[in-house]
Formats: sequence, structure tokens, C-alpha cells
Amino acid sequence: MADTVREIERKYETAATGAAAGIDADRLPDLTRAGRVATVAERGTRALDAVYYDTADQRLAADGITLRRRTGGPDAGWHLKLPVALPEVTGAVRDEIRAPLSDAPPRELTALVRSRTRDAPLVPLVRLRTRRTVHALEDAAGHPLAEVAVDDVRARRLRPEGAARTARWREIEVELAPGTGRGAGQKLLDEVERVLIGAGARPAAAPSKLARALAETAPQTAPEAAPETAREGAARPGRTAGDVVLRYVRAQVRAIVELDPAVRRDLPDAVHQMRVATRRLRSAFRSYAKVLDRAATDPLGVELKWLATELGAGRDQEVLADRLTSALAEVPRTLRLGPVSARLRSWSARRRAGARERLLAALDGPRYLALLENLHALLGAPPLRRPAARPAPPVVAGAVLRDYERLAHRIEAALDTPAGPARDEALHSARKAAKRIRYAAEAASPALGRPARAFVRRTKQVQQLLGDHQDSVVARAALRELATQARRAGESGFTFGLLYGREEALAARSERELPDLWAKVSRPRHRAALRA
Repeated sequence: MADTVREIERKYETAATGAAAGIDADRLPDLTRAGRVATVAERGTRALDAVYYDTADQRLAADGITLRRRTGGPDAGWHLKLPVALPEVTGAVRDEIRAPLSDAPPRELTALVRSRTRDAPLVPLVRLRTRRTVHALEDAAGHPLAEVAVDDVRARRLRPEGAARTARWREIEVELAPGTGRGAGQKLLDEVERVLIGAGARPAAAPSKLARALAETAPQTAPEAAPETAREGAARPGRTAGDVVLRYVRAQVRAIVELDPAVRRDLPDAVHQMRVATRRLRSAFRSYAKVLDRAATDPLGVELKWLATELGAGRDQEVLADRLTSALAEVPRTLRLGPVSARLRSWSARRRAGARERLLAALDGPRYLALLENLHALLGAPPLRRPAARPAPPVVAGAVLRDYERLAHRIEAALDTPAGPARDEALHSARKAAKRIRYAAEAASPALGRPARAFVRRTKQVQQLLGDHQDSVVARAALRELATQARRAGESGFTFGLLYGREEALAARSERELPDLWAKVSRPRHRAALRA
């Protein structure tokens, strides 16, 4: 079983000569000058031996991820470190996921990097031997605040074979103790940094020991294999239509790859965000068919639709259950006839059963791996058509306006359809068109600027209104099912009928509001701004 530890730390290096050379395990500067630090207690010296694994072309290192097998110290075992984005925190923030020692990398960790490694094997890349002396920083009550480690490091390159080189250095790590408040922790780190820099230390140039080891032990006779992200080309604004579209496509592929571990770890909102990325990518392929050849992108669109379905199986049911539970909570107790809460819970549990297991099986399966490989291949050799070389504004504006015409046609068709299931279906079709134009305008924003961003905001309003309507359609279908089950069990269906009526009223309100909203969104001057 893997355990997860959130680490927030800052690293410093010492100079070869001068004042900082005197910072060692026995001669730290007086850290009690740092804020709340009352005592500095030495916790002994440890001998750590770690072998770092990666693909031969260093796909994990390119994304700031480390996977190591370490012995020595209280946390011996396998450690996978995944970067965590916390903009308000200065310093490295990573989730360290730990597993017991074994000969080969454990599956629970390799699964979390599969979206990066794909079918490339993980191999031992670098060995680090570290002599670590640990100092605990405590407040006046003896509570731990942080840990300062002085590390004497020896690194040896293990691959490529025959090109082994070594490096040595000393560094200092300052890591917040678990439970230290984020704001107070940042202040403490700032104060410790002030003391260390005053003693001659400097912030480390490398973000991790592995990054420094790779840089300092790189073979001299052969260039290091370039990380695959660099081979794909950096996302840049560019002036051609191809530049703009590929920038958006790369961002969505990147999101899928980066969200994969979060989905596997069942982190909040990860499934939803990954699903959105698949939809954005599929939409971009369809909207910008004049830029990217559909012969290459259509098969990928099919697979992205499959992935979105797998991601949505449990998510949609969870959202629906939350909607019904919230609606039921607003019903007065005198109108809750029968075991309605218990029936709703059991119904929801049955429908969610197995959804997560199915999703994980999909992510571990060959179809998903093939999709990742094919997306990587597309980025490596984009199937650009002739318009891709043209200036971006007219090409991407044309794509957005074509999507607008599709949306306008569907809105008008829905408004002309009599109320009932046929209109519900027409409005749902319009919602999908609104989502597509929103994503197309998002992709066009770097080329079209403010008009495209305004288009995104307006179409998002339409999408949300139509989404509310569709949510009501789905909720009413569920309430009919629940009422039927209650009747068959000899229970009252009154409360489910009451909720059905409320959902029907919400849908009717959305339908009444749509014409006025569409009149505002569809003003000709909004489209004219895209052409300017």
C-alpha cells in the first residue's frame, strides 16, 4: 500500500570557498534567529543510498518527476515525487508517494507515471549516495517547525553504459514539518533563508538532486538524449494558423498527461478536468479541420470520445446524485413521504458501483496507451494542411464563425420545436454546439485577442443555460425511475413526483430565458469584431 506525504521545501547550495564553505553538518548558522525557532536539535547522521529510475530519454525528469529506490533512513523504500502547483508557495511543493522496498519499481507507482512513460521501460539512471545530518527546528513549546538537512552528495551516472561520470556537492534542504500552516510556514522559510544566505549560502540552481546529478554527470562524448517535450517543440504564440492551433492542441494533450496521476489518485475534480481536456482536444480537431488533416485527427477524435465516456461514467452519476440530494434537502420534512433518502442513497450507490474500477481498467488498458502514443506522434509530426501556413487571424476567425453558424442553426431549430422530448433533444444538441464554439474561440484567443475572449464569455453563458436545462432533463428521468421503484416496493412516490415538478419548472424557466440571452449573444457586431 502506497502512502503520500506532502513536502514543502527549499534547497540551498554552498560555495566551494568563502564563508558558505563553512556551513556543514557541525557548523550551521544560528537558526534561532529565524522567527519562532527556539531550539535547533541535531537528530543524527544517516547514510542514504538511492537509485533513480527513468526512461532512457528522461521523460520523468523533463517534467520534474523523480522515481527512486532508497535505502537508509526512516523512510527506506520506493519514492515517487510529483510536482504540485501552489502559486502562493515559494519553494518546491511535491507529493511524495511511498511504497515498500522491492527489487523492481512497484506497479502502484509505475501506474502513476504511465501517461509519461507510455511503453518505454523504466531503467536505473543515476545513483546518489548521501551523508545526511538532520537538524530539527522547534518552537518554545517543543513543537516541530521544520527540518534542516545538510547533505554531502556523491552522484554516479549509470546510463548510458560505458559513459559513467561522477559528481560531488553539498546542499542544504529546509523542509516544513507536517501540519505547519501555509502562511506561517512561508514566513518561517523566508526567515530561515535570510539566515542561511547571510551565512553565505545561495538558493540552489537545480530544482532537485536528480536534476543536478543529470547535469553534472552528462556524458561529454555524446549529447544527452533530448527530453521528448523539447522534441515536440515548445508551445509558442506564433503568427500562423498552425502555430495557434498546435499551441492549443499541445496544451490539451499536456493536461491529459498531467491529470492522469491525479485521476488515478482520485484527487478532487481531477476526473472532471481530464474529461474537459479530452473534449477540448476533440473539439479543436473538428473546428480546425482546415488546419489539421481530418484523416489523421478523426480516428483520434473517436478515441477521445471513448475516453471522455469512460471518465464520465462515475462523474455524471455523482453530479446527478448531488443534485437530487440537494433538492431533497430543500423539501420540508412533512412532504418527505416514505424512505426517500434511503432509496436515493441505495439507487445512487448501485449506479456508481464499479465505475472507478472500470475507469482504472481503461487507463491501464492498451486502448488508452495507444491513444497516448498516437497523440504524441501527432505532436511530433503535425498533419498540417495548406491553410496552416497562412496568417492566423483570418483562418481561426473563419473557424469560429463556422461554428457560430452551426450553433445559430441549432438554437433556431430548438426554439421552433414544440415543448417536449423533441425540444429537449434539440436543446441538448445546441448545448454541444455552444461548447464547441466556446473551445474554438479559446483556441483562437492568442490570435484574435479581446474579441475572441468576449466570444468565449458569451457562448459560455449559452452553454451554461442549456446545461442547466439538460441537467433537469436527466434529473427528471432519474426521478421517474426512482418513483417507479418506490411504487413497486409499496412506497409513496409523492416526494419524487414533487421533485419532478420542480425540475420541470426549472427547465421551463431556462427555455423562457433562452430567446433573450440568444438575442444578446448573436448580435452582428460581436461577429464583426472577430473579422476586424
